Amino acid sequence: MRIIFMGTPDFACFPLLRIYNDGHDIAGVFTQPDKPQGRGMKLGFSPVKETALKHSIPVYQPVNIKDGTVEDLIRDLYCDMIVVVAYGRKLPVTLLELPPLGCVNIHASLLPKYRGAAPIQWAIIKGEYETGVTAMYIDEEIDAGDIILSDTTEIGEDETAGELYERLKVMGAELISKTIDDISNGSAKRFAQDHDKASYAPPLDKASSPIDWTQTAHMIKCKVRGLNPWPVATAIIGDKECKVFSVSTSERKTDRAPGEIVYAGKGGIEVACADGTVYIEQLQAPGGKRMPAADYARGRAFL
Repeated sequence: MRIIFMGTPDFACFPLLRIYNDGHDIAGVFTQPDKPQGRGMKLGFSPVKETALKHSIPVYQPVNIKDGTVEDLIRDLYCDMIVVVAYGRKLPVTLLELPPLGCVNIHASLLPKYRGAAPIQWAIIKGEYETGVTAMYIDEEIDAGDIILSDTTEIGEDETAGELYERLKVMGAELISKTIDDISNGSAKRFAQDHDKASYAPPLDKASSPIDWTQTAHMIKCKVRGLNPWPVATAIIGDKECKVFSVSTSERKTDRAPGEIVYAGKGGIEVACADGTVYIEQLQAPGGKRMPAADYARGRAFL
């Protein structure tokens, strides 16, 4: 099958490589324009561009995808299908209508749950016990198209967003391979999403980081896991705003107000919350390195 692939981050590289290794004819890869990176602000390639160039696949980086030039280019390239994985741009309807077998997207959630930019993180933050990947046909509304296939996995009790990301990108590659095969041989089915059950996963930023100690210990732990490795949860410890990378829950009850430090020592830093306490295990103070909270507590008077 002749395929055009659209994607940008590392998550999209595994599906791209799987399509390539499956022997499909990749007519071209579309990815975001190069952006300044690092202290030197030199133009850097997206992970998808780097992967495509290593395998001698033509790369296209349009600045504007709505002025008609991309549609003309895709007509010239010709493809049976367009596969989109985290491209980062909404495709115009006129483009969606070009490939005979449609435009297919891999999304890192069990749709209609967690439509949007950060489905992996929000599934953990919201305390979900399972998630997965979904293959769907793209339509006008973001992440609302008919579902073709999905694959489910449990979320580990201590699993971070970064760890889940690594697992789901492999699952996404497997799912796109099966999806393309099913569409190719005519066995693919399509199921309309139940839009009444849709939930959303908006982008995260550093404003999302502060821990709300009035939440339960379980939900605080979910937030810390969901924001690791970025943007990372934060908390005021003493008089400094520290990044918090991992916490554990306890069964201890306390009459201290949420956010007050209950204990600081060999076991870490214990903080009161809505239904008990939470132990901060790993943190990073401003200008410092990531370290065990017990080491940070040594020699400091918090109580």
